[in-house]
Amino acid sequence: MIVAAAHRYVQMAKRLFIPGPVTCAPDVLEATAAPLVDHRGPEFAAVLTGIADALRPVFGTSGDVVVLGSSGTGGLEAAVANSFAPGQKVLACPVGVFGRRFADIARIYGLEVETLDTPLGACVDPAALATRLREDRNHAFAGILLTHNETSTGVQNDMAAQAAAIGDHPATVIVDSVSGLGASPFAMDAWRFDIVVGASQKALAAPPGLAMLALGERAWSRMSDGGAPRFYFDLRKARQLGAAGQTPWTPPVSIAFGLAAALARYHAEGAQRAYARHARYAQAIRAFAAAANLQDLSHPGAHSVTVVALCAPAGVDVTAVRSRLRQDYDVVIGGGQAELAGKILRIGTMGALSPDDVATALDALATVLREQGHAMDASRATAAARDILAEALVAPS
Repeated sequence: MIVAAAHRYVQMAKRLFIPGPVTCAPDVLEATAAPLVDHRGPEFAAVLTGIADALRPVFGTSGDVVVLGSSGTGGLEAAVANSFAPGQKVLACPVGVFGRRFADIARIYGLEVETLDTPLGACVDPAALATRLREDRNHAFAGILLTHNETSTGVQNDMAAQAAAIGDHPATVIVDSVSGLGASPFAMDAWRFDIVVGASQKALAAPPGLAMLALGERAWSRMSDGGAPRFYFDLRKARQLGAAGQTPWTPPVSIAFGLAAALARYHAEGAQRAYARHARYAQAIRAFAAAANLQDLSHPGAHSVTVVALCAPAGVDVTAVRSRLRQDYDVVIGGGQAELAGKILRIGTMGALSPDDVATALDALATVLREQGHAMDASRATAAARDILAEALVAPS
């Protein structure tokens, strides 16, 4: 009965446009079904080493990459637990639910958290960040917590601008790039970030279950200064075992197989084309929205390329829209969280999605919105998206 129910659900949810998990390519799913191997043996060591090697250019680093059996949130917790001691002060820069969760992790580990507030839909103001750090003349901030991409609001921060704003402040800089990594350029070493966290189930288009952390030498050197208690998430153990092609604890071997296959696909496509693909899908969704009288929650200059958050028109029931799309069109999109619950529709661009998939989903959305009484020219809106999706994919120079 359980297997049958799961099968029916999979049959329904054919196109995932949520912010993750995402649709995986058939060869990625096939890789997860490969026979299991000894996770302390040479076969798995080759897989783990290959994953780390393939991830370095995605992070933009020549340093260490460690893999943890967890969600992206586990990776963020590991970064905090290994970097700071209770009582230290950090500056959190949230732009939505997941940035606030990052700050909450720091509080749970006994840190004093100051928040640099940003209006919903906006990215962090680099000038405001630079000003606050200049005021920190005694370097009271031991850490700075940044978000690359925020799926709850469809906002993406300009990380080069954030790096410039931080300048030579000595705080340990940790970046949540869970929903950004792989979808747009990232230059960890050039930007002098200390720890960057990603996850398997977003732009890299593998199943969920693995967090990936890239760490610079400054991050490693500061771990010996103390920190919060940790056991499962001890990154020094992960580094030590990783050098031998192992993990400290039993890893999700099948998910590692899937991530290795997904990374092979990613590099075969080429990072520049992957960036262009995500950007084009987001642009097509926003063109549809503009022609359909739908307001984008994210502000100009703050648009994410992996998630588009659209304000629900007056009189439109977000839950009903999502339910109808799921049940009758096999299209799954996201809703709002926290204070945005019932107020927005979130459409993801990540995963093994074709231009036809995007166009079909927007056709369905247009139909459902009109059924809900939203006044729009559906033909004009879908044509606006299709025009962009039909353009030749040109990788940025």
